[in-house]
Amino acid sequence: MTASSVAARPADRRAGLLSWPLGAFGVLVIAGLVWLRAQAVPSVASHGVYLVGLAFAITFFAVPVVHRLALWRGVVDVPSARKVHAIPTPLLGGVAVFVGFAVTVLLNFNFSRPLKGVALGATIVVAVGVVDDVVEIPAWLKLLGQLGAAAVALSYDVQLVLLPHWFPASPALNAVITVLWLLTVTNAIQFLDGMDGLAAGVGAIAAFFFSIAAVQTNQRYLMYLSAAMVGACLAFLPYNFRPGGARIFLGDAGASFVGFALAGFAVMGEWSETSPVVALCTPLLILAVPLFDIGYVGVLRILTGKVSTVIEWLAYTGKDHIHHRFEALGLTKAQSVLLIYFIAATLGLSALELKGSRADEAILILFQAVCVLAIIAILESVGRGRSPR
Repeated sequence: MTASSVAARPADRRAGLLSWPLGAFGVLVIAGLVWLRAQAVPSVASHGVYLVGLAFAITFFAVPVVHRLALWRGVVDVPSARKVHAIPTPLLGGVAVFVGFAVTVLLNFNFSRPLKGVALGATIVVAVGVVDDVVEIPAWLKLLGQLGAAAVALSYDVQLVLLPHWFPASPALNAVITVLWLLTVTNAIQFLDGMDGLAAGVGAIAAFFFSIAAVQTNQRYLMYLSAAMVGACLAFLPYNFRPGGARIFLGDAGASFVGFALAGFAVMGEWSETSPVVALCTPLLILAVPLFDIGYVGVLRILTGKVSTVIEWLAYTGKDHIHHRFEALGLTKAQSVLLIYFIAATLGLSALELKGSRADEAILILFQAVCVLAIIAILESVGRGRSPR
């Protein structure tokens, strides 16, 4: 499909020409004022707000540019039976989110070795995603690109250490676990990108709770990184989660980037100095919604015989994710997305309760989260078999 075949709404076109430069300029001014305030009264909070504002402003300014580029090159998502949108919509919105985050990081951070690994890996994921958005590459090739990104991150010491050094072959097993974690979270966020505002919103919520958890554990560096991700994701929502439908989608590039970056933050963080259980539960709770969705849907697809290999699982597309099930229960698309926001926020708050917890207390909090997810699974089972409206 060419750009000329995409019918633009008149109101959208005028908004794209007039309102976004004024809005971006206003946000830039606000970010500048916050930066001046941060210099006058340096604090973790003020600098974090500055990074949120800067990433927001850059992304908010970049989205319309990418929107025009996608229309010009004809990179649009065409409606089909397995999709929920009704009109052809430009892709590549995630490129703007990546640019907003990347520019903010380049201007404000000294790169640690793990940050270099996450940044390089995320860049590879974005590049593969852009190619997929433009020409739709096979699932195995996308997986190969994600494996390459994970390997690059691993080479820069981005590694989970779950097994102790005395455990047989622990270095190799920890490396495998790290790669699996990066791939799982990356694809979990990508699979959530099925309704307007969902992937970017969940990404912003997860990044917010990573930033608060980082403050609780005295990790300013990671708090600032997460703050930049919050701003970049939030800036995309006015274009994607809006009355009348999205003007642009994240695309595979954007959803994969958000997922890979969040997975990297989880690995970079030291979430507890005393309790391995707390250290493990913190990122699991913050990312519980996408992890639950990819696990629940994956198991169901295998049990029902819809997929039998990893490649088939990655390539399979269907309306069986959490947002589709909620819609099948009778919720509107917006209500489904907002409900998932609240669930993600609830589980994120549970992660913050882990501060100073003993192992047994952390297990109780995790069990509480499991109960919440069990309720969701029951609701999904009711929605299974019904056709979304």
